[in-house]
Amino acid sequence: MSRKIFKRVMIKVGGESLIGDREYGIDPKATIEMANQIKSVYAKNTQIAIVIGGGNIFRGLAGEKAGIDRTTADYMGMLATVMNGLALQDAIEKVGIPTRLQSALDMPAVAENFIRRRAIRHMEKGRVVILTAGTGVPYVTTDTGAALHALELDCDVLMKATKVNGIFDRDPMKYPDSKRYKTINYKDAIELDEIQVMDTTALAMSSENDMPLMIFKLFDNDNLQKAVVGEDIGTLVSNDVKTVLADE
Repeated sequence: MSRKIFKRVMIKVGGESLIGDREYGIDPKATIEMANQIKSVYAKNTQIAIVIGGGNIFRGLAGEKAGIDRTTADYMGMLATVMNGLALQDAIEKVGIPTRLQSALDMPAVAENFIRRRAIRHMEKGRVVILTAGTGVPYVTTDTGAALHALELDCDVLMKATKVNGIFDRDPMKYPDSKRYKTINYKDAIELDEIQVMDTTALAMSSENDMPLMIFKLFDNDNLQKAVVGEDIGTLVSNDVKTVLADE
């Protein structure tokens, strides 16, 4: 599979991307920086949907470990993603791009309910659609929610923006000599223990439905724009590629 220009993309962004220089919560400067990254892609007439996590505010698994009932903790995490979605919506509209915020939980005062056809129509009309509250049910990660929504909305690719520029053979935060994969087959992405870039359910769902996945560092040299136009950045995961390390 050769890299190509994508017309409709699903971008999965971790809540930690909104922390900026803070230790917790939302940094308005970080949200504007992210909004400008989105704007650079929007300017190329790319249709954009975004799923955002809530780890900068509350993470369901962490809540469970602290003694909160898992179902309750997961719903708390979903609410955290809605807060992040509102912040991101505000920032994107501040840079001049129309948006729609949708939620898998019913909260009409702040967001539309997620309706597949409505979300697609919003994108066709040039609006960035921000999808929050995961899938609306517990025991499901936002990674899996992003994979599901990417398929529902007929996206060309699922893009996950992370802290590092792709998938590596070892943790690059611990091992400076780790090597980046240029491409990796879904089978290897699922089976190799050292690769933990997304949960297994999200990877399996994407593989079974031939949804390509791109992993890259968001706040680095306009990587989002480069990824959308097919430049060789980050790591491409697909059923149609071989597992190959980058020549760097």
